[in-house]
Amino acid sequence: MRRITELFHIQYPIIQAGMIWASGWRLASAVSNAGGLGLIGAGSMYPDVLREHLRKCKQATDKPFGVNVPLLYPDIDQLINIILEEGVKIVFTSAGNPKTWTPVLKEAGVTVVHVVSSSGFAVKSEAAGVDAVVAEGFEAGGHNGREETTTMVLIPAVCEQVKIPVIAAGGIGSGKAMAAAFALGASGVQIGSRFVATPEASSHMNFKQAILNAREGDTMLSLKKLTPVRLIKNHFYEAIKTAEDNGADISELKTLLGRARAKAGMFEGNLDEGELEIGQVSALIHDIKPAAEVVKEIWSEFEAVRKALGM
Repeated sequence: MRRITELFHIQYPIIQAGMIWASGWRLASAVSNAGGLGLIGAGSMYPDVLREHLRKCKQATDKPFGVNVPLLYPDIDQLINIILEEGVKIVFTSAGNPKTWTPVLKEAGVTVVHVVSSSGFAVKSEAAGVDAVVAEGFEAGGHNGREETTTMVLIPAVCEQVKIPVIAAGGIGSGKAMAAAFALGASGVQIGSRFVATPEASSHMNFKQAILNAREGDTMLSLKKLTPVRLIKNHFYEAIKTAEDNGADISELKTLLGRARAKAGMFEGNLDEGELEIGQVSALIHDIKPAAEVVKEIWSEFEAVRKALGM
């Protein structure tokens, strides 16, 4: 636990995931002000929009916060330059090779964390010089690993292979789940879906309501021929599934996916044709509450479980 709180200079080892169309400056600053680590999700932002969110976040909190950057984005150079120009000190990278940008960020005094879906990627990330890894299991929402390894298996597997701190992600939305992650060897947790169901998240209310309505089995991993993504089953999902069942190739799937599908679903609230990225833990989310309350509730429950189990 102290490895993460000391690494980021935060009160609780709770990190809010940098999710596209949900994690703007309002959510990131609210989580940081509550004692966790808020992350701005740069994946859905043009460079000038990212700069605006960084500046507003610095005005809204004097606590540490960071940025999540998917390395596969075409304007990654501009995003990294803005992050450095604005003096961001914590960067979580994902969806790409950490060797590419970790040395640049480290040279600028940035703490770097990379998101992985296997122990093999974790080892490569440690060799690239990152300060910690997020081990994200198959339960997680959004873009996911092809290995389909569950969090319960992934966390101890990664912890066996690396010496740097491991942050657990995927299916974690409560203090009980956090305690389970710590029992498996994690030093902190990264939580996404639970923070989408907050007033501060920039996602559309239609999407938030869909999360509250979700039940077990309502999310599925799809688009495995492209980049696997977990989403809520809707008309768009069914169209993709039918195409995949009929042997659609990558070009056909790209045509079906089109452009701005995630924005349409999560930001604009199109529940039929949008891409509704969320984790399996959505089945356990039943209300919308402020991010600060979420942090407090998770930490209180974690402490109660830890005490009861003598952890």
